[in-house]
Amino acid sequence: MKLPLLSLLTATLLYVYPVLAQSTIKYTTAQAHSHNDYEQAEPFWKAYNQQYGSIEADLILRNDTLYTAHDLKDISPSRTFASLYLNPILAQIKKNGGSIYTDKNTQLQLLIDFKTPAEPTMTVLIRELAPHADLLAPKGSVRIVISGNTPAPEHFGRYPDYISFDGRPNITYTPQQLERVGLISQSFRNYSRWNGTGTLPEPDRAKLQQVIQQAHAQGKKFRLWATPDTHEAWATLKSLNADFINTDKVVELADYLRK
Repeated sequence: MKLPLLSLLTATLLYVYPVLAQSTIKYTTAQAHSHNDYEQAEPFWKAYNQQYGSIEADLILRNDTLYTAHDLKDISPSRTFASLYLNPILAQIKKNGGSIYTDKNTQLQLLIDFKTPAEPTMTVLIRELAPHADLLAPKGSVRIVISGNTPAPEHFGRYPDYISFDGRPNITYTPQQLERVGLISQSFRNYSRWNGTGTLPEPDRAKLQQVIQQAHAQGKKFRLWATPDTHEAWATLKSLNADFINTDKVVELADYLRK
């Protein structure tokens, strides 16, 4: 009997990657992702104090300065990348004797979403990060992942090894390019219009399972954005083995994950 292509792919993944396919992630706030964190009342600190594993900040380059904002109209002299994220991160690493968290085995992923063109924005970001390279992964405990206006994959190798990139499941990367991919992400809306109440439709679940398994087969973690932000949605993401749960409800998700 001939298997449909999707079934054959899934069976192959289960055979080649049995641990990834069958394991269930033990969810803590290390799997929580603070979406557009700079919009929180306490940027960085609210998620950090809940020991989030991933924090997202949008960056806009303006007059040689990096601001945390989604649009130009929202930039403010008091809301730079250095003041809201880099300086607090450096202070906590110093306070904790070289690690971002008191648990030396816990990393923080800082997902930086470029809202301005990749090359000039990257140049200024690297200028700010370079003096602290030893504190950043792969040597340190803070992993920098660039999203949004990323460079073309063929240019990944131009950048220091403490810079990694947010990949997409529909892009075929060379082995060398894939080494620089720190995460694979996609919009939930590419797979489902479910609003986070009741049960995720089975056809949507199958599509989501396939793309998550594809990322895991590449040895990469997977994140969905534009997900419903409800308890039912969080439970569903856990059941799908998504590596991060996207939220704007920082404390509420932390409380949920600790139950």
